[in-house]
Amino acid sequence: MQRVASSTPQSATAAASRLGAQAYADSAEALIDADDVDVVHVCTPNSLHLALASRAIEAGKPVICEKPLAVRLLDARLLTTRAAKAGVVTAVPFVYRFYPGVREIRSRVAAGEGGPLHMMRGAYLQDWQVAGAPAGWRGEHGEGGEFRAFADIGVHWCDVVEFVSGQRITQLSARTTNSGTQTTMQFTTDRGVSGSVVVSQVAAGHKNGLTFSLDGFDASYRFDQENPEIVRISSAAETRVLHRGSPGLSPRQSVLPPGHPQGYQDGFNAFVADAYAAIGGDAPDGLPTFTDGLRAALLTDAVITSSKSSTWVQVPS
Repeated sequence: MQRVASSTPQSATAAASRLGAQAYADSAEALIDADDVDVVHVCTPNSLHLALASRAIEAGKPVICEKPLAVRLLDARLLTTRAAKAGVVTAVPFVYRFYPGVREIRSRVAAGEGGPLHMMRGAYLQDWQVAGAPAGWRGEHGEGGEFRAFADIGVHWCDVVEFVSGQRITQLSARTTNSGTQTTMQFTTDRGVSGSVVVSQVAAGHKNGLTFSLDGFDASYRFDQENPEIVRISSAAETRVLHRGSPGLSPRQSVLPPGHPQGYQDGFNAFVADAYAAIGGDAPDGLPTFTDGLRAALLTDAVITSSKSSTWVQVPS
């Protein structure tokens, strides 16, 4: 049975109607404790993740938790350790991993088609806080506060680039400005590759502009989340635009015929499908778990430290 809980019984009733759930619970705790609930999705403000995810783990139930896994790095470590000891299946919705174009670039980079990588660059730009628009609960000190843009969307960029490249960011230098709505970051990886990213939630005209380019010595690969049906592969001689479903592209994660746009919701659906396949005993390739949520917390902590100290910071592995 699908059940839902919210901040009040009234909002839970409305959510159940809107989402098509069969019933609602009076509280999140009651939902987690219910015998007829097998999997728990934690989609609350950040400060509630620790308590609710811990309760689900203690109940021995698989848990899918929104990022950030916890507000504090210490708590993200605690959740990851508890889940591992309990042996429960976990997942964190880093859904940009599930675009067919992202998987295609990952496959080509792993095969070494473009030669060794020497540069990673990109951005994640939004404009929902332009002109002083309120950040809601995300702007509160205990939820995200002065580093909220990186914790909210910057970690998505880092996750997808590490996932595609197969490399880890080991050192970074970051500067966070404009009350936490924008961060610029330089970094190096465990294989000596340099990179940079710009993260902003006050970039006028940009709705959800996650872009990355991985540059090899023979070819570069570019992906744009707002135009996800294509992948650009460039060499010194030419730029090829490969459409999803083109001959030679792998069908991995493609759920729609070519010419039928496949986007964010399809990526989210693929994430949920893989999460439930894992709960059923499978081992889907690339499913992000609490370990990946902890990775995001480590990067966020390093960005905070670097921004406050104006120094290069080591990122623990």
